[in-house]
Amino acid sequence: MTDSPPQDLHADQALLFELEPEAARLYDRHAKVAEEWFPHDYIPYRLGRDFDKEPWTPDQPRLTGVAQTAFEVNLLTEDNLPSYHRLIHGMFGAGDGAWINWIGRWTAEEGRHAIVLRDYLTVTRNLDPIALERGRMTQLMNGYDRSTVDTLRGLAYVAFQELATRISHKNTGKYSDDPVANRIMTRIAADENLHMVFYRDILGAALKIQPSRAVQAIVAEVLAFQMPGNGIPGFLRKAAAIAKAGIYDIRIHRDDVLMPILNHWKIFELTGLDAAAEEARRVLSAHLDELELAARRFEEKLALSTTPRVARAG
Repeated sequence: MTDSPPQDLHADQALLFELEPEAARLYDRHAKVAEEWFPHDYIPYRLGRDFDKEPWTPDQPRLTGVAQTAFEVNLLTEDNLPSYHRLIHGMFGAGDGAWINWIGRWTAEEGRHAIVLRDYLTVTRNLDPIALERGRMTQLMNGYDRSTVDTLRGLAYVAFQELATRISHKNTGKYSDDPVANRIMTRIAADENLHMVFYRDILGAALKIQPSRAVQAIVAEVLAFQMPGNGIPGFLRKAAAIAKAGIYDIRIHRDDVLMPILNHWKIFELTGLDAAAEEARRVLSAHLDELELAARRFEEKLALSTTPRVARAG
């Protein structure tokens, strides 16, 4: 086990100031490639009926089983945007300039995700709207928090989390076997990918400025990583069902989330690290080996079952 270096607020502020020109460049790049889209364009409103005249009943959904579970987890995760905004604002600072511009842009783009998911699930009656609203209330009342607002750890977390969310959303759409749902999840996944690229590349710039400190932060986040929906009631049971369906499992987490970003950063090729960072990198290598063994065990166990799985999405 390795720990990231203790948070140094002064060092974080200095780093953010030094990174601001790169954040501005990456923000401009994002603004040029991000596509404007409107949630209402994705919803089949023609299927809507008044709930006061025709209440929801369990026989109405077209989605069933794991597809319902995955959509519920995805929506309730997206619902917690107020907490995510608070945390990102704390990690990346306030005031004028590129960082606050990015925080606003990211929050505005993320806000569309819960809107389009809830409208789709309500209009199509694919989930109980009363249960969904109660779940939303619980999520926002509980909120979401982290044990640290360290800037480098925050950047590492969101880089991995955005890619994990992209893959989970895209696989949920495929698994749903519903062209409307698949189109929605593909659209959301495109947003998540652009967000991941911003965070991945700004942390790549930080690695050049503070390589040893950044490596320790990255390793700490890999070891502690949890999806932000882990506070949903029954999350472990729901996550297990989602994993068995191939929507998001340990193999995907290792091979399709961690490894692509770690390789992009060239973590195992960096030179000139201090002793603590070298030790962190050794721990990271051992952890990745452990994840490989765990993924193989999971796959061997799954091969004995008949659970249908979605093909892995990149």
